Amino acid sequence: MIRQTFLAVALATALVVQPSLAADGVRNVVLVHGAWADGSSWAKVIPILEKAGLNVVAVQNPLTSLDDDLAATKRAIALQDGPVILVGHSWAGVVISDAGVDPKVAGLVYIAAFAPDVGEVVGDLGKDFPPPPGLAEVRPDAEGYLTVTPKGVMESFAPALPVAQRKIIAATQGATNGAIFGAKVTNAAWKTNPTWYVVAANDRMIHPDLERKFAKTMNAKTITLPSSHVAMLSHPAEVAKLIIEAARTAPVHQ
Repeated sequence: MIRQTFLAVALATALVVQPSLAADGVRNVVLVHGAWADGSSWAKVIPILEKAGLNVVAVQNPLTSLDDDLAATKRAIALQDGPVILVGHSWAGVVISDAGVDPKVAGLVYIAAFAPDVGEVVGDLGKDFPPPPGLAEVRPDAEGYLTVTPKGVMESFAPALPVAQRKIIAATQGATNGAIFGAKVTNAAWKTNPTWYVVAANDRMIHPDLERKFAKTMNAKTITLPSSHVAMLSHPAEVAKLIIEAARTAPVHQ
C-alpha cells in the first residue's frame, strides 16, 4: 500500500512538474522543414519535445517559393498562444530568418541550415566553399522543380540512416521549386533574436564550414554533431536537447 501510494505521488508530481519546466520559458515550438522533405522530418524530435512539456507544431512547406513557405510558417506562428521558438532545417533557415521578426518569436534554432543576410541570394551562399557532393545528384523536371536522386539520398542526403528509412525519404521527398534558391530575404531575424545552431560535421548537402560560418556570424550557441544533413533524424536526442535549452533560456517577450 505504501509502495502504491509512493508511485501515485511520484506520477502525479511528474505530471505537474514536467509542464512547469516549459512554463518558466517558452512553451511553443514551430518546426520548419527544408527542401526535399516534409513535416515528418521532425518525427523523432517531436515526442522528445512534447515529453518536456512543449507544444509543438510542424509546418508543411509547399516548397514552391519563399513567399509561400513564409506564409505557411507565419500562419503556424499566428496560431500559437504565446512566445515561440522557431526552428529551421536546411532551406528553412532562410524561412525562419525572414519570418523570425514576428514579435512572438523569442529565439531561432538552425539545424544544418542557411542563414542569409538581407539581400543575399540563397544560391550564392556557399560559393566560397567546394560544392557539396549531394548537389551533383539534384535533378530538375520540365517545370524547374528539383528532386534528389535515390543515389543522392542514400549517399549524401541521409547516409547515416538505416536503408529502409532512406528509401522512404527518397520516395516521399517534396519536389522543390528551383527558383527558391534565387530568393532574397527582406529580414534577418538572427540579428535581433538569440540563436542556436547545430553544425552537421558530415554534411554532404551544405558544406559544414559554411554552417560554421553562419553560426559564428550569428554568435549562436553552437553544437557540432557527427551527423549527415538530416541531424534531427540521426541525432534526435541532441537536437531536441538544444531546442529545449532554447525554449527554457530565451528571453520571453510578448
